[in-house]
Amino acid sequence: MGDEKVKDEAMQIMGMFQILPRLVVFDLDYTLWPFYCECLSKREMPSLYPQAKGILSALKEKGIEMAIASRSPTSDIAITFLDKLNIKPMFVAKEIYSSWTHKTEHFQKIHTRTGVPFTAMLFFDDEDRNIKSVSKMGVTSILVGNGVTLGAFRQGLTIFTQNQNSVEKNKQVWPDKYSGKPASSETNKD
Repeated sequence: MGDEKVKDEAMQIMGMFQILPRLVVFDLDYTLWPFYCECLSKREMPSLYPQAKGILSALKEKGIEMAIASRSPTSDIAITFLDKLNIKPMFVAKEIYSSWTHKTEHFQKIHTRTGVPFTAMLFFDDEDRNIKSVSKMGVTSILVGNGVTLGAFRQGLTIFTQNQNSVEKNKQVWPDKYSGKPASSETNKD
């Protein structure tokens, strides 16, 4: 499936949801592209997973911001590859550095840079430990098995919507339950 067809399908998928994330964050290695940066040289021409470019293009067209959270120890190679693939300008934040924090530090910096709340973010990564730690921050996080695909994208938007609906329900329950007001609508007749 070509980039344009993938983009069109990704646009259709987004059209099925009333609530969309304000920011979508991607890992690089084995999420957007099928390799580790540190195993290649800057001179090589990288490639994305087959559906990645179309999904990125659809998000850009829809006006949804994107960012990168990568623990690559070779940020210079990663940045060079983003340039070669003509996708570097698509990302409002590029947090690419080695870290032992399972990307929580990356997300703190992305949040500071963009002002987007964690609960308004959707994240794709190929490592379960990153998914678990970032999920605890309130970010909807999706584990990808073979790069970002339309299936993973649909799954991410579905879970994001479910999470948003849960947040809204909690906002409605909290004031009613803890406001100190009586639960019934009866009024005193004095």
